[in-house]
Amino acid sequence: MQSVRILLTSLCIALCMALPTAAQDNAQTLVVYSGRTEGLIGPILEQFTQDTGIPVEVRYGGTAEMAATILEEGDNSPADVFIAQDASALGALAAEGRLIALPADILEQVQPQYESAAGEWVGISGRARALVYNTELVQAEALPASLLGLTQPEWQGKVGWAPPNGSFQSNITAMRLLLGEDATAQWLTDMVNNGAVSYENNDAITQAVIDGEISVGLVNHYYVFEFKEQFPDAPIDIHYFEDGDLGNLINVAGAGIINTSKQPDLAQSLIRYLLGETAQTYFAETTAEYPLVAGVPENPQVRPLAEIKGPEIDLSSLSDLQTTLDMLRDTGVTP
Repeated sequence: MQSVRILLTSLCIALCMALPTAAQDNAQTLVVYSGRTEGLIGPILEQFTQDTGIPVEVRYGGTAEMAATILEEGDNSPADVFIAQDASALGALAAEGRLIALPADILEQVQPQYESAAGEWVGISGRARALVYNTELVQAEALPASLLGLTQPEWQGKVGWAPPNGSFQSNITAMRLLLGEDATAQWLTDMVNNGAVSYENNDAITQAVIDGEISVGLVNHYYVFEFKEQFPDAPIDIHYFEDGDLGNLINVAGAGIINTSKQPDLAQSLIRYLLGETAQTYFAETTAEYPLVAGVPENPQVRPLAEIKGPEIDLSSLSDLQTTLDMLRDTGVTP
C-alpha cells in the first residue's frame, strides 16, 4: 500500500509539472489591444502567460487610437480583449456593439460604479485625477480649489496637460456632462488662451514639473508616486481639488471582450486574472493604483480612495468620446 501511494504521488507531481507546457502548446494566442502603456500593463500580462501558459500578443497605442482601430477593423479585428486607460473608450466600443456581456462571476468582483451598467466592461484598477506641482515654485496654499481655477492669470503658461491621454479625454467628457457643452468649450478655449502647455503623456508632464518648465500639471495620481519612487528628492507633490470637483474624477482602467473574438473563454480567463489577487496586488504595490477587488490592500503611500471626493458621475455615461475629440480640435487644444 505504501509503495502504491508513493507511485500515485509521483505520477500526480509529474502530471502537474507537465500541465503548463501542455497548456502553452495547445492554447491559441490571445490578442490584446492595449491603451495602457507597456510599462504599466506589460509586466502583469507577462506574468499571466507564465502562470497560465496562455501566450499573449499585445498591440500598444493610445486608448482612443486603439478604440478607433477596433471600430475601423470591424468584423475583421483580430483583437480578443481591449484594455483601456479609461472608461470612456470602453463605453464608446460598447455603444457600437463591439463588446460582449461579461459573465456574472467577473462582474460581481467589483462595485457597480466601476463597471458598465450593461456588464460589457469591468474596471481592473482605479485612479484619481489630480494636480502635480513643483514644491519649489508653488506653495500648497496658492493652488486652486477647483480645476476651473487654472484659467486665472496667475497660471499663465504654467499649466501642463496631455490632450492625447485617455484619462484627460474622459475628464473632459465628464465636464461636458456636468457643466454642459458651452461651458466646457469655453474652459478649454480659456486654457488655450492662458498658455496651457501640451505634452504627449503624464510622464512628460511630471518630468516637466520637476524640471521647472511648468509649475503644475494635470495627471493621474500614481505618476507622482512613480517619480518619487525613482527620484525621492524630486520637488513634486500632489494636490487634490475641493470635494466633488471635476479635477478629482475617479476613473478606472478597464477591460472588455471584443464581439468578434473567436476565443471568448480565453479572453475571460485573462480578465479573471486581472481581477485576481496577483494582478490586483501588482496594481496596488507596483503601479500605485487602487485595487478594485475587496480584500486587496491599497498602497499605504497613496491617499486612500475613500478620502478622495470626486464628482458624482456614472462612468458608463462617458461613452461619447468622439464629441470630446471634436471639441478638443474645435477649441484649438489639438490640431
